[in-house]
Amino acid sequence: MKGGPLTRPSPPEGALWDIPLFWYEKSLPRPLVHTSLVSRTQTVDIHDLTRSLKTKDGGKIVMLVADGLGGLPLQPGGPTELEAAAKPNLDRLAKRGVSGSMIPIKPGITPGSGPGHLGLFGYDPLRYVIGRGVLEATGVGFVVGPDDVAVRGNFCTLDARGNITDRRAGRIPTEQSKPLAESLREVSIPGVEVFVEPVREHRFVAVFRADGLGGNVADTDPQKTGVPPLDPTPHDAASERTAQVAREFIHQARRLLAGQPKANGVTLRGFSRKPDLPTYTEAYGLKAAAIAVYPMYKGLASLVGMTILGEPSSLAAEVELLEKAWKETDFNFFFLHFKYTDSRGEDGNFAEKVKMIEQFDAIIPRVEALKPAVLIVTGDHSTPAALKSHSWHAVPTLLVADTCRPDACQTFGETAALGGGLGHFEAIYLMPLALAHAGRLGKFGA
Repeated sequence: MKGGPLTRPSPPEGALWDIPLFWYEKSLPRPLVHTSLVSRTQTVDIHDLTRSLKTKDGGKIVMLVADGLGGLPLQPGGPTELEAAAKPNLDRLAKRGVSGSMIPIKPGITPGSGPGHLGLFGYDPLRYVIGRGVLEATGVGFVVGPDDVAVRGNFCTLDARGNITDRRAGRIPTEQSKPLAESLREVSIPGVEVFVEPVREHRFVAVFRADGLGGNVADTDPQKTGVPPLDPTPHDAASERTAQVAREFIHQARRLLAGQPKANGVTLRGFSRKPDLPTYTEAYGLKAAAIAVYPMYKGLASLVGMTILGEPSSLAAEVELLEKAWKETDFNFFFLHFKYTDSRGEDGNFAEKVKMIEQFDAIIPRVEALKPAVLIVTGDHSTPAALKSHSWHAVPTLLVADTCRPDACQTFGETAALGGGLGHFEAIYLMPLALAHAGRLGKFGA
């Protein structure tokens, strides 16, 4: 057959994912498939699809997120943290449900916590970019306005040469960091309103308010010790003034913190402006609630329209809130977040991460007792203790429902999930799967 190679049309500018309906021979006057098919590449927004298919009826959904759940073995052939943990409840659910390996963004891409959770919630993190600053600010109840740039701050420990010796100031307790964060409200920058709010432990949030501030500024945390904090460098012309404001904030903060034994410096991360996101009600027809200890995760849930429940300080308190809301409210989607699997992974403490997974496993029977139509267990990304950081590895994911097609998995872990019925899938498809299994999506097409 004469002619050039098989080609496909380019997607429209700005398209983030597409559905190729057929390949065609460019030099031929007729398509290679049935003429009833559309002869171009169409683009589909997942939320346009769920909006058109969502139903008013269906069961309740619970999404349990163990932050940084995925891991790696310490030695070749050894178990991961999840595989090493004694987790009888999760293993039992694996036999009943369907497992898979979830890719948070794209293969090989290491996600931050914000993009990782956005994907879990069904929002394409490559389209909806939310900086950590906005997440932290929203999470502590600060209303981010149209002229604001929010940034997450970390207290750190600096030596006499200005080099970082501890990126988190020894994870200074909240009762010690709170007054230090409040002292930074003394920072004064001409023409800019500066707001500072304590978060938890070594974290605080700063918000700069003025006309013409861009949110595209590089983090000042070098992600290692023995070096000084980085300069806040703008990535575009619109953010040059923001970088100048950040430099002045850092300079004044160091003066105010001088003499502190642990928290005598600051680093800034996640400069960002507030994005425009469809809510869970708009996208899925769900009335959603979020239960989390840390403000950042409350912030992200709030941005997608979830109602934040209570002020829990432990996993046990989170489960108590879930049980109470299940009986007393009409929420039909619950997101419950557990942080410490991630923290122990970042600390490089394999054994402690195993213990956190075992604590997480212990609450499973209480959640099961509520009889959700769909129960999801997953993480927003992997945080292997072997790497002491987030990683690009797929996250083991478990979906349990009476409507699921069980697979051959007998345990819940990375190796078993590789052969699970969900296969390898991108995180943005987890919510459509949950909706379908809960009876909340109608049929597509005639």
